[in-house]
Amino acid sequence: EEEEERVLVSKHIWRPCPTARRRLRVCLEWVKRQLFRVGEDWYFLFILGVLMATISFMMDVLVFRVYAAHRWLYEEIGDIKVLKYLSWTLYPTALATFSSGFSQSITPHSSGSGIPELKTILMGVVLEDYLAIQNFGAKVVGLTCTLMCGSSLFLGKVGPYVHLSAMAAAYLGKMRTSVTGEYENKFKQREMLVAAQAVGVATVFGAPISGVLFSIEVMSPYFAVRDYWRGFFSATCGAFMFRLLAVFNSEQGKAGQARETITALFKSDLKIDFPFDLLETFFFMILGIICGLVAWAYLFWQRWMMVAVKKNWLTAKLLATDKPVYTALVMLLLSSITFPPGLGQLMASRLTMKEYLTSLFDNNTWGVQVPNASAAAGPERLWQEWYHPSATIFGTLAFFLLMKFWMLIVATTLPLPAGYFMPLLIYGAAIGRLVGEVVALLFPRGLHPEGPPRPIIPAGYALAGAAAFSGSVTHAVSTALLVCEATGHLGHLLPTVLAVLVANAIAQKQQPSFYDGGIIVKNLPYLPPIRTRHTASYRVVVEEFMERRVVALAKGDSFQEVLVALDVSSDAEYPVVESAGSPTLVGTVSRAQLVTFLQSHEHPQAPPGDKVSAVGTLGDDCAIEPVMLQFSPWTSLHQAYHLFQLLKLQRVFVTRSGELVGAVGWAEVR
Repeated sequence: EEEEERVLVSKHIWRPCPTARRRLRVCLEWVKRQLFRVGEDWYFLFILGVLMATISFMMDVLVFRVYAAHRWLYEEIGDIKVLKYLSWTLYPTALATFSSGFSQSITPHSSGSGIPELKTILMGVVLEDYLAIQNFGAKVVGLTCTLMCGSSLFLGKVGPYVHLSAMAAAYLGKMRTSVTGEYENKFKQREMLVAAQAVGVATVFGAPISGVLFSIEVMSPYFAVRDYWRGFFSATCGAFMFRLLAVFNSEQGKAGQARETITALFKSDLKIDFPFDLLETFFFMILGIICGLVAWAYLFWQRWMMVAVKKNWLTAKLLATDKPVYTALVMLLLSSITFPPGLGQLMASRLTMKEYLTSLFDNNTWGVQVPNASAAAGPERLWQEWYHPSATIFGTLAFFLLMKFWMLIVATTLPLPAGYFMPLLIYGAAIGRLVGEVVALLFPRGLHPEGPPRPIIPAGYALAGAAAFSGSVTHAVSTALLVCEATGHLGHLLPTVLAVLVANAIAQKQQPSFYDGGIIVKNLPYLPPIRTRHTASYRVVVEEFMERRVVALAKGDSFQEVLVALDVSSDAEYPVVESAGSPTLVGTVSRAQLVTFLQSHEHPQAPPGDKVSAVGTLGDDCAIEPVMLQFSPWTSLHQAYHLFQLLKLQRVFVTRSGELVGAVGWAEVR
C-alpha cells in the first residue's frame, strides 16, 4: 500500500513583531508618497539614462580591450604574411559569424539597427515581442561582437543602442505600473519610448542636446512639446554619466596623462581665432552639393542591394536558412580587402572607428606635413596612417571613399546587430577632408594672398562633411549640432549648417531617408511624405481614394451574420450600423469580441446543448465602442494624412450625413 503524505499548514501563520512590521510598512508608504510627490517619471527617467550609459561605457571598454589584444597579436606575429593574413581575417570573421548566429538563435528581432521598427511602433503600429526584455541580452552580446570586428566591418552602434534603450524603457514602464499600482497606459509607454530614443543617441556620443533633436527628426514626424523635458532630462543624465565614467576609468588616459575633467568624445584642437573666411562659404556650399549627390547615390544603391540579396536565389537561400554562413563569407571578403599589407594600406585600415574620426578632425594640413616614422605614437600622429609612399594624401582619401562606398552597402545586408550612423559620419568626414585639403592646396596662404596669412583649415571641412553626409542620408539637420557637441568645437557651426541644408535639399528631393528605406524594404507599414506642394494636390479628397466595400455589421445581427463577416474580412475592427436598411454608423466592435460572441453562442445547425446560448444579437451581447473620429467624403488628402500621423491612426471610417460610405487606412492614403 502506498503511503500518502499529508502536509498540514495552518491558516494562521505566526509572524513575529506585528507592531514593528506595521510601523515599518506605514513608514515605507509615507516615503513612497513623499518621493512620488514630484512625479515618479523623474526617477525612472534617471534610472534609464544611468543604466544605458553604464552599459554603453562597459561595452566600449570591453571592445577596446579585445581590439587592443587583436592588434597586439597581429603585430607580434612578425613578418610571416600568411599568419598575418589569417590573424587579420579569421578574427573578425569568427566574431561576426558568432554575432549573427547567436542573436538570430535567440530572437529574429535582434538584427539590423532597429530604428525602422521602432519608428513604425511610434506611428501606432503594434509589433509583437519587438520590445520584449528577452531580446535585450541577445542584442547586447551580438552588438558587442559586431563592434569587436573593428573597422574591417565598418559598422557602429547608434541604431541598436536606440533599440536597447527602447527595450529598457518598456521594461521600466512595466515596473512603474507595478510600483505605482496604476493600469498600463499607452500614452505613458510612448513617453518612455520618446525619452529612450534620445538616451540611445546621447549615451553613444555624449551629446544630450543634439541627441534629443536628432531622435525627434529621425523618429517622429510630429512631437509633443510636453515630452521635451523627459528626453532632455534622461539624455542629460545618460550623457553626464557616460563621460563621468570615462573620467574615472584609468585607461582613458593617453601616454600616462589621465583625463581630469569631462571632455568631448572626439576632442579636437581646432583654432577658433579665425576659423574660416567669409568667402569659404562658397566652398562649404560645394561640399554640401557633393555630399548630397553622394548621399543620393548611396541611398539608391543601398536599397537596390537590400532588394537584390532577397531576390538572388543563392543569397536568399543563405539568408533564409544559413545566416551565419552568409555573414562569414561577406566578412571574409571585407577583411581580406582591408588587409594592411594589401589594399588596406591605402585605406588606413589599421585605425579603429574612433581613430578614423579623430584623425580626420586633425587640425594640421596633411598636404604640407612630412611623415616621421620615429615620432611617438599619439592622436596627433594618426594622420600618418593615411600616408603612403606611392600615393599622395589625396590618392588615399579618394581610394578610401571609392572602396568604402560599396563595402558599406554590402555590410548593411549582414543579418547581425549593427548601427549605420557612425560609418556615415566617417565617410562624410573623409569627403570633407578631401575637399578641405584640395582647397588648402589651391590657396596655401588663404583666400586673401595680399594680407596676413590665414590658412585654410581642412578639419573644418571634415566637420561639415561629416554632418552634411550623415544628415542627408538620414534626412536630419541636427547632425550639424551633433558633430559640434561631439568634438567640442562650435567655430564652424554656421558653415556646417549651410552644408547640411544644401545636402538635405538634394537628397530629400530624390530618395527616402535611410531608415524609411529600411521600412520600405522590410514591408513595414509606412506613410511616405507628401513631397509635392502643388495646389492641385489640396483638391484631392477622401472620396476619391477611400475603400467603398466595407464589411459592416448591424446591431441586430446574430450568429450567422457575424460568422460570415469574420470569414469574408480579416479586419481588426468592424463598423456597426443601426440596421441593414439604415446604415447609420453607431460604433465599432473588435474582432476579438466577435470571436468571443461566436464561442458563447450556439450554431443554428448544431444539436441543442446547455453550455451555450441559442439566441442573442450583436447589440445585446457585445460592447460597441463609440467612434471618436470620422472622415467626411470631402476631407482633403492633406488633412487625412496629417491626422493619421498626428493621432497615430490605423483606420478611419467615412460617413455622409451619419451614414457609413467607406473607410480609409494606411494602404489607401499611401
